[in-house]
Amino acid sequence: MGRFLVLGAGAVGQGTAVELASAGHRVTVVSRSGRAPAHEGVESASADATDVERLTELATGASAIINALNPPKYTVWERDWPPLAAAALSAAERTGAGLVTVSNLYAYGMVDGPMTEQTPLQPHGHKGELRARMWEEARRAHEAGRVRATELRASDYTGPGVGAQSLLNSMVVAPALKGRPVWLVMGGPDVPHTWTDVRDTARLAAVLATDDRSWGHAWHVPSANARTVREVVADVAQVCGREPRGVHGIPRGMVSALGAVVPLLRELRETRHQFERPFVLDSSHTSAVFGLAPIPWEQTLKETVDYLSATAA
Repeated sequence: MGRFLVLGAGAVGQGTAVELASAGHRVTVVSRSGRAPAHEGVESASADATDVERLTELATGASAIINALNPPKYTVWERDWPPLAAAALSAAERTGAGLVTVSNLYAYGMVDGPMTEQTPLQPHGHKGELRARMWEEARRAHEAGRVRATELRASDYTGPGVGAQSLLNSMVVAPALKGRPVWLVMGGPDVPHTWTDVRDTARLAAVLATDDRSWGHAWHVPSANARTVREVVADVAQVCGREPRGVHGIPRGMVSALGAVVPLLRELRETRHQFERPFVLDSSHTSAVFGLAPIPWEQTLKETVDYLSATAA
C-alpha cells in the first residue's frame, strides 16, 4: 500500500483521505489548521501550501499529491491560486510523486452542448483562463517527463458536508427545506445544470491517484443527470413532505448594478452563463474507463437535506 499527501481539509480533501485510507493506504492531510478526519490511517500536518520546501518535505516518499485546495476568497483567485498550484507542481517534480488536481468546468467557457473531456478549452473570463493555464502547465510538465499529472473536473458541488461553499445547498436546498421561496442571483429556474456530489469527487480523486491510466489526461467526475433549479426545489419539497414554494430570478440588470458595490456579485458575472444556458457534464468516459457510477440523485438529495437540517439545528 502507498502513502499519499492530500492538500486541503475541506469536504473534497477529507473525503479523498478517507477513501484512500479505507483502501489501506496511509494519508497525510495538509492544511493551515492541521485538521484531518478522524480515521485510521489518516494523519494531519500544518503547513502553508505555498511553501515549496515544506511541501517537498511532506511529499517525500508519497505515491501522489492530491491538490484539493480551494482559496477561501473567490474574489482574489488570480492572486491566491498561482502560488498554490506552482508549489504543488514543484513538490511533485522534486519528489517523483504524481499530481492529481481537483478542478472545475470554468475553462470550457460558453458551451453549446454537453461537455466531454474533448471539449475545447475556451474560457470566458479570467477565472476560466486561470484554470486552463494551471492544467496546461501541469500537462506540459507531464509530457516533458518531469512529473505524472492528471486533473479531475467537477461541476458545482452538492451533497452532505458542504454548506455555504455550495451554491445549490446554500441558495436553493436550504431555503426550500425551510419552506421558503428561492431567489436566484444568476440564471433561470428551468435551465438544466449538472450538480456533482462532493463524495463522487473525492472517490474519483482517490481512484486517479492510484490508477496509472489516469496520468496525462483530464477526467470528468461521474455526476447524476442534470436538474433544473425548479426540479430541485420540487424534489426537496417531496423529501420534506410539503408543497414546493416559488422560484424567482432577480433581474440581471439589478444583479449587475449591485456588482458595482458587492465584489462577489461582480466576480460572478463571468460565470453566470453557466446558469443562463444548459450546463451539462458528460462523464461517460470516466465511468467507462474506471467502472464508476455517480451516487443516485435521490440519495444525494435526501442526505443533503438531512445534513443541512442537522447543521441548522
